[in-house]
Amino acid sequence: MSDIRPFKFAIPEAALTDLKARLALTRWPERETPDDWSQGIPLAYMKEVCRYWEHDYDWRRCEARLNALPQFETEIDGLTIQFMHVRSPEPNALPVVMTHGWPGSVIEFLKVVGPLTNPAAHGGNPADAFHVVCPSLPGFGFSGKPTAPGWTIERIGETWGKLMARLGYDRYVAQGGDWGSAVTHSIAMTETDHCIGIHTNMPLVSPTADSRDDLTEFEQKAIEDGKYYWEWDSGYSKEQSTRPQTVGYGLTDSPSGQAAWILEKFWAWTDCDGHPENALTRDELLDNVMMYWLPAAAASSARLYWQSFGLLTRRHEQIHIPVGVSIFPHEIFRASKRWAESRYTKLVHYQQLPKGGHFAAFEQPSTFIDEVRTTFRGLR
Repeated sequence: MSDIRPFKFAIPEAALTDLKARLALTRWPERETPDDWSQGIPLAYMKEVCRYWEHDYDWRRCEARLNALPQFETEIDGLTIQFMHVRSPEPNALPVVMTHGWPGSVIEFLKVVGPLTNPAAHGGNPADAFHVVCPSLPGFGFSGKPTAPGWTIERIGETWGKLMARLGYDRYVAQGGDWGSAVTHSIAMTETDHCIGIHTNMPLVSPTADSRDDLTEFEQKAIEDGKYYWEWDSGYSKEQSTRPQTVGYGLTDSPSGQAAWILEKFWAWTDCDGHPENALTRDELLDNVMMYWLPAAAASSARLYWQSFGLLTRRHEQIHIPVGVSIFPHEIFRASKRWAESRYTKLVHYQQLPKGGHFAAFEQPSTFIDEVRTTFRGLR
């Protein structure tokens, strides 16, 4: 524990002044030609958001909310890992490490930390309590930025194992979506002496060969939506997995560019009925954008795609520890129960939910909490 230092979010006022100056000097493109989002995030909405960001948004509110939770940093393998660690008042709480993805951040988990760590204070059962650890991925948020190749999802999974050991947790569970799902799957394959189970809201599985001639309606729709993603919604991933440095210049220099790059995905991947602010508030969306803008993390976060995107195709290695799967209807990749069972030999929980998307804890915190509790209840 001596290697763990308290951390406080304390952005210099000059950085906030610089942000407002850049927003005021935004050089805008012309508007899109169709009257929808098919060419990307519309000009009118981006102007509205950036005007709000410049004049009305309050980072100090978000900063205070983050600092109200125990924040720390530590060095692992030469890299600074920044994380929040909220211990439960319940003595028999189960430790869980929860991992975000791109274009998310630990902001996604702020609504669920309280109920997970202190169920009794939120109308829950104290027996469902967790000690919650939420690290920022390398190159994301206020974690350190790797200066050499090698920080793959496997290495991050091993690093999270070292972090949990450093915190004194010999037995724990893991949760994640997006890149957090990839890291959590890696933990489930390499940290099995200590990780006793995982939960994911984005299972990394493929359709089984024997199901392709007998697809259910759910499976057919999942395949069609996956095809749409690769054809129309994955350009960002191609750029970030091949030329992250190139895309990083414009996003690091332009707050409107960084916001557009991220907010368009919240439109595409949340269960928002056509507008991201139907799923999340404008402040919540900008709080998350700030976790990229303030630390200038555009290029460093994109490098995870360059480093590991190809590894996501390794979806057939079976996982033999208990797994819980929650399928939200607007998730990018959705798996049927039989597809999940083909990879997860101990599928202890599988549930299709009525509402929610890619950012499950952010969009549907109550449902997310119930799913995590249900998955791990039998492993305590």
